[in-house]
Amino acid sequence: MNSPQINPDTLSLFGEYNSHDFYDEMFDAGFLPREHYRKLSEQLYSMSAKDLIKKQQSSDLFFINQGITFTVYGDSQGTEKIIPYDLLPRIIKNDEWRYIERGLIQRMQALNLFLKDIYTSEKIIKDKVVPRDLVYSCKHYRTEMRGLKVPKDIYVSISGTDLIRDKNSQFYVLEDNLRVPSGVSYMLTCRSVMKQIFPSLFRDYGVLPVDNYSQVLLQKLKELAPKHASDDPTVVLLSPGVFNSAYFEHTFLARLMGVPLVEGQDLVYHNNHIFMRTTAGLQKVDVIYRRIDDDYVDPLIFRPDSSLGVAGLFNAYRAGNVNLANAIGTGVADDKAVYAFVPAMIKYYLDEDPIIPNVETFLTIRPDHREYVLKNLDKLVVKAVGESGGYGMLIGPHSTKEQQETFKGLIEKNPRNYIAQPTLSLSTSPCFVDGKHIEPRHIDLRPYILSGESTTIVPGGLTRVALKKGSLVVNSSQGGGAKDTWVLG
Repeated sequence: MNSPQINPDTLSLFGEYNSHDFYDEMFDAGFLPREHYRKLSEQLYSMSAKDLIKKQQSSDLFFINQGITFTVYGDSQGTEKIIPYDLLPRIIKNDEWRYIERGLIQRMQALNLFLKDIYTSEKIIKDKVVPRDLVYSCKHYRTEMRGLKVPKDIYVSISGTDLIRDKNSQFYVLEDNLRVPSGVSYMLTCRSVMKQIFPSLFRDYGVLPVDNYSQVLLQKLKELAPKHASDDPTVVLLSPGVFNSAYFEHTFLARLMGVPLVEGQDLVYHNNHIFMRTTAGLQKVDVIYRRIDDDYVDPLIFRPDSSLGVAGLFNAYRAGNVNLANAIGTGVADDKAVYAFVPAMIKYYLDEDPIIPNVETFLTIRPDHREYVLKNLDKLVVKAVGESGGYGMLIGPHSTKEQQETFKGLIEKNPRNYIAQPTLSLSTSPCFVDGKHIEPRHIDLRPYILSGESTTIVPGGLTRVALKKGSLVVNSSQGGGAKDTWVLG
């Protein structure tokens, strides 16, 4: 192989690159590019900082023109932000992806079986594999779902599971997002941008496509239609409206699938069915892809002050005349304390060992675990079991004594609400930082799993980046960003 022509400016770009003891996705310990990153490294060695700045500006402009935003609640400088985007792709070898795919399909099978079980026969509880009190005390457990027949036993149709890779290159499941998982619009838009700014590199790598995500999603949703539905069931996407942090994604996905984007006021309940108001009259709805939480779905059953849902929707759902994706009550399975029992679920329901392991988790509801956590708050990551977006979290090594004391009080007051994990050594990936340098930043990966009559995972997912130097928090609401994920064919 001929040596790449190295641009002198590039040497200064990488001059301070140091991943320390973390696994770096691009470089090995000797700062040599891994085989599957070689083409990218050759491209970068032939470029200058000015070249990368131009590409970064082009990608930023694309995001601005597309209106791709997220909301930072409580930000005094304004809530709408353009998603920070790093233009250097994260590349995953095909054999690694197949391993991830097998592990996530296995996990989703077990979680769907668990949800069916706890709302019907409760075998896993009676056999004391998962504690009864843990399930019943979960704020997302819905007694209204007990005994309700969910079509095809698919409780979770759309999920986004967060994976991390440790310093030994082992993948772990960090958490499951089963209620209203978001971020897939970033995955699809990052790919669109990357095809524009690195067209030849993208082509040469033979990257597997993600563009068919919306059509796969639509097909899975149609497979959930009630038995009496027509051969072409009516699917709608139910959004809370324009003030929701993910409203861009709602409009984006509805447009790509070619389905109506509706709000609660656009739907009406009649005779145990749900209808959509149209200019031609009422049209029966078969499947609702909901992007609103359980509490707001039906004011007659859940929160009476909700104006986001549809009065009577749960009756139509219970009668089997309309299906919801995801099912009500799925939040039990992504409770961060219940997460600790997923390996046991896989063994119980599938008689298999987990393909992708969990991160070690301490349940502060257990006295022995709680004692250990309280003595080691400076070393652990503490999370509230029902929070997301990086909120309700203490990162021990980066925390103050005052913050540790605050969390100590919170744990002692409500131990069921917290879990703790070791501080994770998230892998790093090269990022173009401040228009000056290429530096390592910590990343995770959120693949999107779609379940219907079969389970499909589009090859890739959203690679989230902790853009702040040294930070382990990848959430966009906490200063994180995104980059494209290339799975090689």
